[in-house]
Amino acid sequence: MTAVLDSRALNRATLARQHLLARSDASVPEAVARLCGLQAQEPQEPFVGLWSRLAGFEPGRLDDALTGRTVVRTHLMRRTVHLVAADDALAWRARHDAMLRQRVLGTYRRELAGIDLDEVAAAGRAVMADRRPRTMSELVQAVADRWPGPPRRVLGELLVAALVPMVQLPPRGLWQQTAGVRNLPLATWLERDIDPLPAGDDDPVGQRLLRRYLAAHGPAASADLRAWCGLAGLPAAVRAVREELVVFRDERGRELLDLPDAPRPDPDTPAPVRFLPAFDNAVLGYHDRGRIIDAAHLGLSVAGHRMVLVDGRVTAIWTVRDHHLRISPLRPLTAREREAVRTEAQDLAAFLDEDIQQIRLDTGA
Repeated sequence: MTAVLDSRALNRATLARQHLLARSDASVPEAVARLCGLQAQEPQEPFVGLWSRLAGFEPGRLDDALTGRTVVRTHLMRRTVHLVAADDALAWRARHDAMLRQRVLGTYRRELAGIDLDEVAAAGRAVMADRRPRTMSELVQAVADRWPGPPRRVLGELLVAALVPMVQLPPRGLWQQTAGVRNLPLATWLERDIDPLPAGDDDPVGQRLLRRYLAAHGPAASADLRAWCGLAGLPAAVRAVREELVVFRDERGRELLDLPDAPRPDPDTPAPVRFLPAFDNAVLGYHDRGRIIDAAHLGLSVAGHRMVLVDGRVTAIWTVRDHHLRISPLRPLTAREREAVRTEAQDLAAFLDEDIQQIRLDTGA
């Protein structure tokens, strides 16, 4: 009989694999790889995500990884900007190409009607062949005479988010720096070619993605995997590795897949307070997010709210404004929970280094 994992058991498994039960001693490139990337369309948010996961994390460690080219900012999963380990960006990009194109076309189908995407891609690569970083506007300016129909913003998104694998260069994404986006082809920045997509029907890249996803997010359903990466056509990969996986059910009866030796802590394992950045993949990395956030608060996960985990679940949101760190609980907190939230908030305030003069913990909803 297949074992059933309730939401608390799934919660603790997620926290363990996301380094949210105990901070890890991993390096920044190791952590980014183990987490399968960090969502990063808000450039400063990954710093909080890593601070909550890594022991003694200092912002310069991520800066060094970005300038040292072991971690890159690029469009990948779900056509969203992620921080990804350089090796993963090269290994995964070709598998994401069709999805990236389809998502841009799905958004701008009318504006891009009749456009030959391969011709646009070739033109974009030719412009970038001089190895000079460009803004999206500069790239569009170089090719717009050949495609005067689409709005320039649409043509730019098509080029930099789908057709030409790009990296967003530092100082974009460095600690406490504000910088616009300058793009360079991924292969140029890393001085290595993108891995070609292997032939065959068993989808070896998809298999590796599945294993890596389960290591960072499992146990999880196939729908969770698709929701995280945005890729279609993954059933072949699931079939190919099924025999090496273990199977569970959740309380709704969904089949959950997992790696045999991956951590699944006791559901009663204590979970410390953790502050999460906007769009953290511990929440967004699933189709069914019930293991970590209540249905009534699901909208917070896509609206860019920074969230606080108490006993492993989203229990508050937090903001920094006018030198105040404000925490707004979604339910009443016990005295012990309030003390734990305040203690972690004090450490966060010191890390943020934004001259935070007051920590305000509101009364729970």
